[in-house]
Amino acid sequence: MDVNAAVAAAAAIAGVLTGVIAMLAFRWSERDLKRPTRTSLHTDPVLPPGVDTVLSVLRSSAVVLDEGDAVVKASSAAYALGLVRGGKLSVEPMLQMARDTRRDGEIRQVELDLPRRGTGRGEALAVSARVAPLGSRLVLLLVEDLTEARRIEAVRRDFVANVSHELKTPVGALSLLSEAVMDASDDPEAVERFAGRMQIEATRLTNLVQELIDLSRVQNDDPLEDAEPVRVDELVAEAMDRCRHAAGTKQITMAAGGTEDLSIWGNRGQLAAALGNLVENAVNYSPARTRVGIAARRIGASGGDHIEIAVTDQGIGISEKDKERIFERFYRVDPARSRATGGTGLGLAIVKHVAASHGGEVTVWSSEGQGSTFTLRLPEAGAARDRAQQHPDLDDEAGQPALSKSPTSPDSAAYETLSAPEVLP
Repeated sequence: MDVNAAVAAAAAIAGVLTGVIAMLAFRWSERDLKRPTRTSLHTDPVLPPGVDTVLSVLRSSAVVLDEGDAVVKASSAAYALGLVRGGKLSVEPMLQMARDTRRDGEIRQVELDLPRRGTGRGEALAVSARVAPLGSRLVLLLVEDLTEARRIEAVRRDFVANVSHELKTPVGALSLLSEAVMDASDDPEAVERFAGRMQIEATRLTNLVQELIDLSRVQNDDPLEDAEPVRVDELVAEAMDRCRHAAGTKQITMAAGGTEDLSIWGNRGQLAAALGNLVENAVNYSPARTRVGIAARRIGASGGDHIEIAVTDQGIGISEKDKERIFERFYRVDPARSRATGGTGLGLAIVKHVAASHGGEVTVWSSEGQGSTFTLRLPEAGAARDRAQQHPDLDDEAGQPALSKSPTSPDSAAYETLSAPEVLP
């Protein structure tokens, strides 16, 4: 009996001790939870309500810094520009601006040129940085990339300068020639000679203004809004007719081959202007009694077949250094020869824009003294070809013969040798 009582007492004491220990452990754990730990002391400050949402929709790169210059929040664009590395703002001028703003609360803005990451060519990244206080502890940095805007502005300035220079030449010539006509009013032969020169300069001025209008149109308009199947043989015939007189004067033979049963999808006017510019350049830069060839073929490509139209001449050719720039506005391989032939320096720029806007490209092969070959590569009018394959005996709405189902071989003799050509003397 005494033994049982002793065991019961010991069990009761053990139960009480267990309860006390459990209660103490619970209280101790609660105190530990409330006590700031080393990790919690270094947690990022909480952004003011709504700031995170606003920063996520800004186009500018955004960085939020705390009182220790640590990055609290940074957009993906900030990392892409290389502004944040290792949790710190890596651009020292911006970091100093943030410290100054934190000290006096003033908003600061500056434009900087930063080295471009991942390039060894020394290219600079133009940015505009704006720093402002965000609450009592944080600083907000907004950075906008101005590189593309500056490039476009430089291109615009160069374009205006080039246009002014090109317009000044014929306008000045017309002014001088008009004075010469007035001074030679008693000499009919001189008046006739000067009047002829005035007509040449007036034509040159008209061509320049028209090509400026054409270039503006192909840059701003969407040619595929009014796209239609355009037959290649019609484009080639129109381009050859455009240059018939100039070719006949220089006794240049123009030959076309391989253009039958091919069709391009696009704006007819722009395509005709582009091909016409290529053929006109070939005639203008070819010596007398030479040959200009125009050939077309269908080639397979990812996303659908393409049509290649190659214009080959036996002219002066283009050097390696000039081939990189011939598609720039107003760039001329031979300025004196170009002005003598009435060139404006805009023809190839128009061809480049037309090709790009139609989902194609223009390339050039040339060797000095051996001539040049310019190749337009454009998407084929697939819908028109499919319709012709389904109804081979039907004409299209414009009354033209339906396209043949037999594709032109990329290795056809018409493309390489211009066999059985249409020749214009």
